[in-house]
Amino acid sequence: MKPDPTESSTRMYLEAAQAAQAVRDQLFANAQLMERLGERLRALAPSIVITCARGSSDHAATFAKYLIETRLGIPTSSAAPSVSSIYDARPHLQGALFLAISQSGASPDMLATVRKAREAGAIVIALVNAESTPLAELADHVVPLAAGPETSVAATKSFIASLSAVTHLISAWTRDRELSEALRTTPKQLERAWSLDWRAALAPLANANDLYVIGRGIGLGAAQEAALKLKETCGLHAEAVSAAEVRHGPMALVGAGFPVLLFSQNDAARTSIEMLAMEFARRGAAVIIAGSRCPGVLSLSAEP
Repeated sequence: MKPDPTESSTRMYLEAAQAAQAVRDQLFANAQLMERLGERLRALAPSIVITCARGSSDHAATFAKYLIETRLGIPTSSAAPSVSSIYDARPHLQGALFLAISQSGASPDMLATVRKAREAGAIVIALVNAESTPLAELADHVVPLAAGPETSVAATKSFIASLSAVTHLISAWTRDRELSEALRTTPKQLERAWSLDWRAALAPLANANDLYVIGRGIGLGAAQEAALKLKETCGLHAEAVSAAEVRHGPMALVGAGFPVLLFSQNDAARTSIEMLAMEFARRGAAVIIAGSRCPGVLSLSAEP
């Protein structure tokens, strides 16, 4: 969505505009590191992956879960930091891969969880934007996000850099040519995406107080992150919901004029997301879908 000129000088806008170059720099800088980590992970052959993160980084972990499970078939679950930091429980993680994602690398509860994971025998890979951090010191391997300084309270380029780092790691692990090609074109795709104009979505949201943000599978993490950004920057009570889970109770809230934003990525989840968008439209909801075109629904293009 193109902002007004007065908005284009905000820290959030300026930092988000740097995402494409940050990813380009990251992919180049981490190439040899990822090759080594790919070899290490193939030798380790973990039977389970545990992620640990907070906020935007946890949404990147959601993306990691779906990518790992769909590409490698390895069950991937999110660690609740309070289990270690508050309840002092000791996990059983011998031979597991523990993936810690953090922009700051300094969250006390994350550090406690990572420490317990290492003591339990897990191999810890930390994805961090700041390499000289307590989290980096605790990890067996460190993957720099290389997003550069981020001063806006709302994380932007570091979140996108987390997604590219996760994809790079899994591409190196699997030697997946499709992922490798996607990574190669990602910086250019991000540059093109930055030129998209989504101002058509402003009118349906102008007077909204509540909002569902819907995603499924690989796209669920993006929906979670969009909902968080709408909360912290727009004051909207935005709730991220799976396109499958919304049918199990949350759908009851959707009536005439209720705003719904759906993310429809080009994969096996698309048909179910489009069908859901049209069902919302039949209920009279104010429906916006990004990445697809549906009859009677405001569609936002994912391609310039």
